[in-house]
Amino acid sequence: MRHLIPAKKVTVFILGAIVLAGMTSCGPSTKIEKSWREPTATLTRSTAGKSLVMALVKDETSRRVIEDALVKRIGANAVASYIAYPTATLQTIGAEKFNELLSQEKYNYVLIMRLADVEKETSYVQGSPAGYYGGYGRYYGYGYGMYSTPGYYTTDKNYFVETTVYSVTPDKLLWTATTKTVNPSKLEKTVNEIAEVVEEKMRSDKVLVN
Repeated sequence: MRHLIPAKKVTVFILGAIVLAGMTSCGPSTKIEKSWREPTATLTRSTAGKSLVMALVKDETSRRVIEDALVKRIGANAVASYIAYPTATLQTIGAEKFNELLSQEKYNYVLIMRLADVEKETSYVQGSPAGYYGGYGRYYGYGYGMYSTPGYYTTDKNYFVETTVYSVTPDKLLWTATTKTVNPSKLEKTVNEIAEVVEEKMRSDKVLVN
């Protein structure tokens, strides 16, 4: 892997923290909404350089859960940012200093995961029809009341999470993808689901091999 993150972008992303821990509801479902890759970018677990993995979240526990899940997917050369840099350090140092740290500690890539957006989507669920479709008078009225199910509205919460990979030298975007998760429930389950989908997409895009 080449380096992953431009310092100036890191600073901006950190300020726009995620709140994955607050995702609640049932029936999680994650899929790739869109992705892009630099045509010549190819990363391998066995030959990739040192990679820094960052989850841009305010909650420290959530940050650790997310980064640990991503590190497992990337391999032995990946380092969680919570181990390398305390949250306070990342929030106080400037972009230029951060780039210096990455170079000094010989990072080749930076992978960032952040919550890009949350949208509510309301849809109408059609009710079931009555048992009697035809007929007149009391039979129709009685049948409709007894056997039909009224329709109703339901609201889903869609969480869009952006994962990006940058090379450090040169400072260049290599790959990015946005996932959509509908009504996520538990943080760890959701993170693993996103990490799995992201890994599969990186492989299908031939960005991650081996």
